[in-house]
Amino acid sequence: MPIETRGRIRGVFTDIDDTLTTHGRLFAAAYTALERLRAAGLLVVPVTGRPAGWCDHIARMWPVDAVVGENGAFWFRHDAKAGKLLKRYAVDDAERLRRSKRLLDVAKRILGEVPGCALASDQGYREADIAIDFREDVPELPREQVMRIVEIMQAEGLTARVSSIHVNGWFGDYDKLSTTRRMLKDDFSIDLDRERDAFCFVVDSPNDQPMFAFFPQSVGVANILEMADLMTDFPAWITQSAGAAGFAELAESLIPTK
Repeated sequence: MPIETRGRIRGVFTDIDDTLTTHGRLFAAAYTALERLRAAGLLVVPVTGRPAGWCDHIARMWPVDAVVGENGAFWFRHDAKAGKLLKRYAVDDAERLRRSKRLLDVAKRILGEVPGCALASDQGYREADIAIDFREDVPELPREQVMRIVEIMQAEGLTARVSSIHVNGWFGDYDKLSTTRRMLKDDFSIDLDRERDAFCFVVDSPNDQPMFAFFPQSVGVANILEMADLMTDFPAWITQSAGAAGFAELAESLIPTK
């Protein structure tokens, strides 16, 4: 990424699993990179498939400006002046409740038809989707079985996205990009369509394709190439290192030098 381009970046959106983390763990290098980016005046927002329960913690305690969770189901932001967590959802409470039973019915079908998969261990903390584990806490499934999970979700009317560890499914046409766009407009008075060149998105898996197709300065950590067979769009730039080390590498290149 040319130095002139890096100098125009005013914010970083980042996936969490296998982008900020390595083998499921958040190491000091990545967490420090978040802190340093924010201290340098950049907007820092994780955009993740992880659940509401996790995102509550992230918004409150991590050095970030907000967090978009469950693939765009909501964003949370901690208002330091008011001393409280602000929550905004793509779908209202009543509609999320109505959809929840149907989601669990679809999950039961998947578990019955795709041997070896499981509900993600974080499912109990989710509010708007189902996450089917194919390699986090279960032995890794072959690609054909992962795609069978996607097929069942789509046949049941769900939007389905494959991350590095889960297949996530939900009812609705929102996604990470649409909710990120709303969040920036409502909470930060930023028109993302006009200012997309000023932000980069850091990714590692196929479910983020709408994001890096949108952002000219999208960045993949090196391990994104492991799932290249499931992708049709690719990030503009790829780090030398994988996972947390790749994110730290990018952050270092974006922090202004004095």
